[in-house]
Amino acid sequence: MENNSNIAELKRISIRHYLSRRGINPQTVKPGYGFYFSPLRKETDPSFKVDWNANLWHDFGTGEGGSIIDLVARMENCSVADAIHRLEKEIPDSERVSTNRQLSVPDQSRIEIFSVGKLQHLVLLQYLSDRGIDLPAAQKYCNEVRYQSGSHPYFAIGFKNDAGGWELRNRAFKGSSTPKNITTIDNGSDTVMVFEGFMDFLSYLSLKNSPSPSIDTTVLNSVVNLQKAVPFLESHRTVHAFLDNDESGRKTVAEIDKLLPKSEVVDQSKFYQNYKDLNDYLRNNRTHKSQPKCPVRKKAGRKL
Repeated sequence: MENNSNIAELKRISIRHYLSRRGINPQTVKPGYGFYFSPLRKETDPSFKVDWNANLWHDFGTGEGGSIIDLVARMENCSVADAIHRLEKEIPDSERVSTNRQLSVPDQSRIEIFSVGKLQHLVLLQYLSDRGIDLPAAQKYCNEVRYQSGSHPYFAIGFKNDAGGWELRNRAFKGSSTPKNITTIDNGSDTVMVFEGFMDFLSYLSLKNSPSPSIDTTVLNSVVNLQKAVPFLESHRTVHAFLDNDESGRKTVAEIDKLLPKSEVVDQSKFYQNYKDLNDYLRNNRTHKSQPKCPVRKKAGRKL
């Protein structure tokens, strides 16, 4: 087994210098980091990030990342042990990052949106596909959002709320920008559906094979936003709740029933009772050969 202190020292070898020695240079240079064309695959837009200060890499196209040892193992197609030995032999001491340099801590400051566009990045589309979501529904209600947290740029699927904030999702991140709020779709009907998050809303549309709902819809974007939804919900005769099959979901349905005494509240979770939520039902039942039935029953005279 390699000495832990030796491994720690090897991890301080500059990734930037290591790549430069191999003729791989950044396409974009920013204070503290740079973006490269990935050395692990072919791409037309540079999405391979190297953080100079933390001395870490991340390939946004594959979701991979780590230290220089991980990078050498991937680039040289060898084991971690072999990567360690190659670094020990090939990299001179002059290319090591100073041991006194403090590794940067991820900036937890407020997320800042800097661009919003059409949802089209293959990584995001693949993520949606893996969750069983139909692309037409996703592209109708979601965007591709580029944002920054601290000095670090990211991109994600964005779902806009009524106050202009965004719910942000990708394979590695689940969060939101401010202001936090609900999302409502008003089709002028007397019936409304309630979803906890937009992935469940998109799952419903995918199950119905429809790019948009035929009745009113509220996406809470977190059950803590329930009170914000009450003014819209209480104007409806019937409320169909598609909440998670957990204690929080059950409490939220009970709270909706309490807050809306004049409305009929229908708990739809019993139709996917063996699953965590509606998206879990979709993912576990969808195949390339068949379409799962939407676990929603129509009440007489009311189309869902």
